[in-house]
Parts: sequence; structure tokens; C-alpha cells
Amino acid sequence: MALVGRRDGRNFGYGRQLSYAGPQALRDLFAGGHFATVKAHSDRWQAFVRWCRSEDGPGYNDARQIDRRTLQDYAAYLRQQIQQGELCIATAQNRLSSVNRTLAALRCDHNVRIASPSQALGQQRSSVRTRAPDGQDHQQVRRVLEALCEQHHERVAAIVLLARATGMRLREAILANLPRLQREAEHLGRINIQDGTKGGRSGACAPRWIVANAEVKAALQLAHHAAPPRSCNLLARDESYAAFVQQTVLPARKTLHEYGLKGFHELRAAYACERYEQLTSHPTPVNGGHCYRIDRGLDQQARQQISMELGHNRIDVVSAYIGGRA
Repeated sequence: MALVGRRDGRNFGYGRQLSYAGPQALRDLFAGGHFATVKAHSDRWQAFVRWCRSEDGPGYNDARQIDRRTLQDYAAYLRQQIQQGELCIATAQNRLSSVNRTLAALRCDHNVRIASPSQALGQQRSSVRTRAPDGQDHQQVRRVLEALCEQHHERVAAIVLLARATGMRLREAILANLPRLQREAEHLGRINIQDGTKGGRSGACAPRWIVANAEVKAALQLAHHAAPPRSCNLLARDESYAAFVQQTVLPARKTLHEYGLKGFHELRAAYACERYEQLTSHPTPVNGGHCYRIDRGLDQQARQQISMELGHNRIDVVSAYIGGRA
């Protein structure tokens, strides 16, 4: 058990810091397993803790002080973030859901929670993309890369190119085993994305092969040169993933925005759109295509393939990247 005090003590016995207590309670709840789930909830809990400590928050550092009013105020803050374009609906709903789960782990009850995150935010999330993703234009991506390298953000440039060339998530690009991927590209003509994957989808039970075309090989080469000495990925040997994201990746996002790129996930969607066109010879729905009406079977096959390459293995999720069937 991670309890450090009595259950009726500060943070329900999980220590003096709210930021520490939440993740510890989650580890207990999931009995030391479900690492990806615990990590996701913990990250969103930390966002809640940062709000609590901010000027907008109540200043709490003890979970016993958190009541329904606190959660309603947090929901109002997230709603404002959505309206200002700082946060998407899905992210806000996930944050509220994770606060619910973490509080339940801390309290051992469900007495303090947001019953319906969507109602609290006054927004319904949509899983179907209606806006064409940024980063489809390779010249735009090239300009972003040049700007990042000029600012000595070579590792972030490598992330950008890996995401655009292979559809990797941010975490996958950072933790990718570069020597292994380069060997696979050279000897097999394809690469298997396995490191940093979401929800434990790695290993032989969840292969995720991507054709190693010239663009993929160029991305791997850039990442190899950008990687710190004696490291097999983009992290230095004494550097944590969280520190790299906070100190290097997040500050570089400003450059992405300056060149019309909303974020790294847009590059993943741009990859999906390009793959759909390669597989069907038709534009995606968000780019004005109507393959679903012309050849439903071809559209289905392409979505299935893209789902596998993105690491979802759920065909319905592809609509969030390329648009729905219309």
C-alpha cells in the first residue's frame, strides 16, 4: 500500500502533497498494473492540481477540501479554455473524468464527482473530423523544420518529421528505438512502431508495421542525428520524458503555431489523410472526397489499414483523422 498516514488524515492518508496523493491512490486502485491508464489519469490529475494552485483555483493542497463546488468551478474554467480555443472538448471531458476517477480512488467513494462531464462543460464531443488537418502541405512542414533547426530544436524537428512520415504520436516519436527502426527500414523495408505506444499496445501481439519509404528513412536519419550521445531514442540518458516535454517540446510549440501548425497531433491526421489518398486514389472526406459513395468496400479497406497503422485497431476512430462517411 502507498498509504503514508491514517485514512482520515491529510489527502486521505496519501501524504502532504495533492500532486503526489492522486497518482499513489490510482496505483493502489489498479493494484500496481494498468500502467498506461494510471499514467493518463495521473497526467490529467496534475493539470487539476496546477489549476488548484493557480490564481483561478482555490489554493487547495488537501483532497479533503475538494467538494462539488470545487469541481463545478474547475468545469467552468475548462469551459472558458474551450471557448478561448486553448483546449478541445475531448481533452476537457477527459480531464474531468480523470478527476472523478482519482477522487474516487482517494476517497474510496463516489460522493464528490461531476456526474456528467459533457453537461458540465455544456459541450458534446465529436469524434468526426470536419476540418482538414494542418501539415498536409510538405512545404509547410519543411518551413517548420528549418525554423526549429535554426532555433537549435533539432529533437523537436525530428518529432515533427517522424509524426508526419509515420503517423507516430508525440510519445511514440520521443521514445522510438531508433537503431532498431533503422535496421528494420534497411533490411525489411518497413518498420514496426512499438515504443511508447498507448494502452500497452506493443509486442508481437500488436504489430504496427509502416512501409519504410524515402520519407520515413529521412525522418529516421534526422532523428538519429538529433538523438543525444549514447541514446537509442530522443531522450538523453539522464533525462526523463516529462522533463523533455516540459522544458523542450512545449516551448517549441510556439514555432509550430507561427507556421500554421496547431500541434503534433495534426501531423498524425495529415499522415492518415495522405495514406487514405494513396490507398484509394481519392481525397479524404475532410478534403472534399466522396470515395465512400463511389466504392464503399475500398473506403472500408483503407480505413481498416489506417486504423492498424495508427495503432487503434478500431475502424470508427479513423473518422477523427480523415472525416466521416458522407
